[in-house]
Amino acid sequence: MPYALYYWPTIQGRGEFVRLALEEAGVPYDDVARGPEPDGGVPAMLALIDGDSVPHPPFAPPFLRAGRLLIGQTATILLFLGDRHGLAPKTESGRLWVHQIQLTLADLVVEAHDTHHPIASSLYYEDQKPEAARRAESFRNERIPKFLGWCETVLERSGGPWLGGRRVTYADLSLFQAVEGLRFAFPKTMKRQERKSPRVVALRDAVAARPRIAAYLASERRIPFNQMGIFRHYPELDP
Repeated sequence: MPYALYYWPTIQGRGEFVRLALEEAGVPYDDVARGPEPDGGVPAMLALIDGDSVPHPPFAPPFLRAGRLLIGQTATILLFLGDRHGLAPKTESGRLWVHQIQLTLADLVVEAHDTHHPIASSLYYEDQKPEAARRAESFRNERIPKFLGWCETVLERSGGPWLGGRRVTYADLSLFQAVEGLRFAFPKTMKRQERKSPRVVALRDAVAARPRIAAYLASERRIPFNQMGIFRHYPELDP
């Protein structure tokens, strides 16, 4: 069945982790909020969040409609798609391990966002620049090395080129996206850090070379990074 993905139409954000899995799986999907109204667009997405007819309303996008299912939270969506489309291990222990990796990467994404919005998402970056500078310094010097160092250890011990072993999973696609986002937001820091993370870099390159992912990255479906998404580049935060 074709899937319906609901996410903001002008940013990659958390929705991009789902898009990458759908693209790698080669399954049709409708990126609803990027479509024209009245059947698409942002109103169609907000109707499912604010409407009275949804028994299990999602808290926020992204969420995925699959038949009668409406699934929220990025990691839960990927857990569902991974099982359905061969992007997760077949064993229970393997599935739980890949899900654990995904949740850890979700923590990284939150911390990356909070470098430019450490006080409140409702405030502009310009309203919290001193706090952002302090948060970004800690993220650059402590948290990026910790997260990527952990991923490097996981790859070293996995027994294969991928985080889960010999087969690509949705967690590998998510690590690719995290590296791309960090390269955009903190290019100077990542240039130094990547010398210490050769396995992570090799995985990033391997994902980018996969035929369906490469085609997606070269297409108009891939929204460029910008100053409205989770990963934002402010030169003063990456001196």
